[in-house]
Amino acid sequence: MDRVSFHDQISSNKWKSFFLIVIVIVFLLLLGTVIGLIMGEGYFYIVMFFTVIFTIIYVLAGYYGSAGIAVASVGGKEASFEEYRQYHHSIEGLCLASGLPKPKLYVMQDDDINAFASGRDPQHAVICVTTAALEKLNKQELEGVLAHEMSHVGNYDIRYMTLAAVLVGMVAMLSHIFLRSLFYGGGKRDNKGSGGAILIIIGIILAILAPIFANLVQLAISRKREYAADASAVKFTRSPTGLISALKKLKSNPSTPHKKITKAVAPLFISDPFKHNRQTDSWLSTHPTLDNRIAILERM
Repeated sequence: MDRVSFHDQISSNKWKSFFLIVIVIVFLLLLGTVIGLIMGEGYFYIVMFFTVIFTIIYVLAGYYGSAGIAVASVGGKEASFEEYRQYHHSIEGLCLASGLPKPKLYVMQDDDINAFASGRDPQHAVICVTTAALEKLNKQELEGVLAHEMSHVGNYDIRYMTLAAVLVGMVAMLSHIFLRSLFYGGGKRDNKGSGGAILIIIGIILAILAPIFANLVQLAISRKREYAADASAVKFTRSPTGLISALKKLKSNPSTPHKKITKAVAPLFISDPFKHNRQTDSWLSTHPTLDNRIAILERM
């Protein structure tokens, strides 16, 4: 079995994430070009202006409040140093290894082993772990999980996923406005003849499919960032053993009902709280399977 360098793994997944962002931008430009040809440049610029403004305002509101919103939504409580010494000591050791500032630490009541990180940058980051993670993981396993979450912070994954959300939101909003304008007869349409009709058909097909493909690309970016965080965790701890063992425990830990976790924050966790026992990768998943992640880590 060929060995995998964590440096190569980090670099590869970052480049793949960048390439996927470029694909979303291409979708946006292609859709905008077709709409401009059909509706006229003046109409297109007006629509683009309002699309950009509303999308950015909506996403940035969540971006700047992401840490507080995520922790509050799962009922996380701040982890005091007196009660959670090992938790704090593990994070402090990882901060020394990574050069990152210490994030605020929280604990959430849940019977599944899991954890998540949030925050727009390392200076405003939070990490939250479940009570099951603190109770069922040994010191090395907990450090592996925390190193994964610190990697999300160090890789600016929240910022990167916010960019992806902005672009995907712009594609969806632009498509929606265009389709509604056609339905209600708005906009400038002086495309006559078969050429114009074909262009309109192409525009409709593109407006329907572009948001779907853009969303699939966003999910693919999320999966790549998980692989990158796994590799960065190995870089911080200098060993994949702890994270491998933690992921195996997570996989064998039977799923329990989640009363506090919502679908909106599920992508933040180290493993999808609703599908962590999934056996095959899916285009509709925010996380790669635990089996695939473990297999790659075992080759490092």
